[in-house]
Amino acid sequence: MSTTNTSSRWTTKRLVTMALFAAIICISAYISIPLPLPGAPHITLQNFVNILIALLFPSLDAFLIIIVWMLLAIIGLPVFIGGGSGIGYLLMPYGGYTMVYPFIGLLLPILCGKKYNRIRYTLVAIVGALLIDAIGMFRLMAVNGLDLQAGLLTGFFPFLPLDLVKCVVAAQIIPQFRKVLQ
Repeated sequence: MSTTNTSSRWTTKRLVTMALFAAIICISAYISIPLPLPGAPHITLQNFVNILIALLFPSLDAFLIIIVWMLLAIIGLPVFIGGGSGIGYLLMPYGGYTMVYPFIGLLLPILCGKKYNRIRYTLVAIVGALLIDAIGMFRLMAVNGLDLQAGLLTGFFPFLPLDLVKCVVAAQIIPQFRKVLQ
């Protein structure tokens, strides 16, 4: 009896690992730092965990992990920032940041390549954070009718310093995570 490449790819270990990382994204929403801006969301570990997943897994796996987490929230589990859930959360002004995550899960693994290179992975992680923050900011601007200056001041610059630190850390710990996962 021959086994196909597709059937051998969906192993129990792979599925459990993916489920574990979807659970880690859920938990990351509850580890947060409030920003001192009125109406601004909290800075959480969600960017860190989503970028870590995108650097650690192949595109399909990273995408599926993030989609599972998003589907859990859409059906009502409180796994978005601040215990948020539902499609309405994604439609809120700051929902654009969250909506970018599946795209990041698809794109970053392709940009990284399979062989780990500390500088390339760090730069790719930074590109990922810039995309999340920029696309989220443009959505925030569109929903709230903000100009570019207001968008940058409320939806980009406040997140950037800590997001860059999270990117550097995520890129540096990939080899250790790969050892543990193997």
